[in-house]
Amino acid sequence: MKHNVAFLGVFLALALVFSYVEAMIPFAIAIPGVKLGITNIVVLLILYLIGPKEAFIVSVLRVILAGLLFGNLFSIIYSMAGALFSLAVMMLLRRTKQFHVISISAVGGIVHNLGQLIVAAFVVENYNIMYYFAVLMIAGVITGVIIGIVGNEMIKRVGRFFWKRQIHT
Repeated sequence: MKHNVAFLGVFLALALVFSYVEAMIPFAIAIPGVKLGITNIVVLLILYLIGPKEAFIVSVLRVILAGLLFGNLFSIIYSMAGALFSLAVMMLLRRTKQFHVISISAVGGIVHNLGQLIVAAFVVENYNIMYYFAVLMIAGVITGVIIGIVGNEMIKRVGRFFWKRQIHT
């Protein structure tokens, strides 16, 4: 357990760095609110290498800390909705053992956008913005697949190191 805490601290720090980098990237496409979601690489790593409970803890802490450092209350609310909804679905898909990391990441990207859109609909009290979901779904698939490919490679590479360290300590 004490080794997992250290790993989770490193993963949380990495997720915060990715959040900062993502906030600095001028993602120049015509779709407002679309981001790459590179912090999801860290969530995938934790989900596959350590477990769902730890992925949940790091996700919640990352959203709160990143919101306090780089955002505001609304960014925390939107990010938390997207992160928790996405993580819940990814955990369920992972549990079935019938989906590849890339597929799980793509669905996670879609569901993250859906979670944020649902919260936005409640905040602005206008459910017509749900029409925007079709555009966000396409963006979620594209970014989710990209993150899934990178995440899959990282799981393979970091996983070898991670399990060696866990066995020998």
